[in-house]
Amino acid sequence: MTLPDKQRIRESFARAAAGYDAAAVLQREVCARLLAALDDATAPPPADVLDAGCGTGYGAGLLHARWPQAAIVAADFAESMTATTRRQAPAGTACAVADIEALPFAGARFDLWWSSLTVQWCDAATVLAEAARVLRGDGQLALSTLGAGTFAELRAAFAGVDRHRHTLDFAAAERLAETAQAAGLREVRLRRETLTLHYPDLKALLGAVKAIGANALGAGRRPGMMGKAAWQAAAAAYERQRVAAGLPASYDVILLTAKK
Repeated sequence: MTLPDKQRIRESFARAAAGYDAAAVLQREVCARLLAALDDATAPPPADVLDAGCGTGYGAGLLHARWPQAAIVAADFAESMTATTRRQAPAGTACAVADIEALPFAGARFDLWWSSLTVQWCDAATVLAEAARVLRGDGQLALSTLGAGTFAELRAAFAGVDRHRHTLDFAAAERLAETAQAAGLREVRLRRETLTLHYPDLKALLGAVKAIGANALGAGRRPGMMGKAAWQAAAAAYERQRVAAGLPASYDVILLTAKK
């Protein structure tokens, strides 16, 4: 799996921050599903919660609504995202500009480590090792990310046009579960769900991907603008996949929960 350069990721999300919430239909739906996947029936409510890769703070708001007494820390390495979280998250939410691969927190600091649609940008082994480090004994972990089936239609449309990557290189779900166990986490539970959004045309679809900072970055991406003929060929290939609701874009959503 090829990971994009961190500085490019930071710049991409910094540019996306202002319009992120308007474009983040998928992110909001996945946050809701991740919250539903958390089984707290046999555990006391968490006192200290980390939202790792908080974006504009939508997840922090959901966590506060579920556990209003919890102390929530929202962390993101894009300063513009944490600035937006400070404005939008519930009062009392602490914000930190921080890399989730190298968290600036002491060990055994949190009862719940939460991260929605962030791990795909990172080295999963490093992230999960850090999560295990900052979790207290019996603490819970909940993360969502995107699997290898994401943007299958988009990949198919571009496959006959060029050999460049046009989206991230997403991880296999089974490997993520193995990585969590290797980090010392237990009771690892994995769920996969396919969510499909529809767009009026290819330009709108790619615009939505770019608006949330998720366009292809790093090795393998196209070095310059796509030519008119190549664009038309890709658009025509995608048109053959059109359904009544529009052009489909599938998201292979991975929901993983575990305990320390």
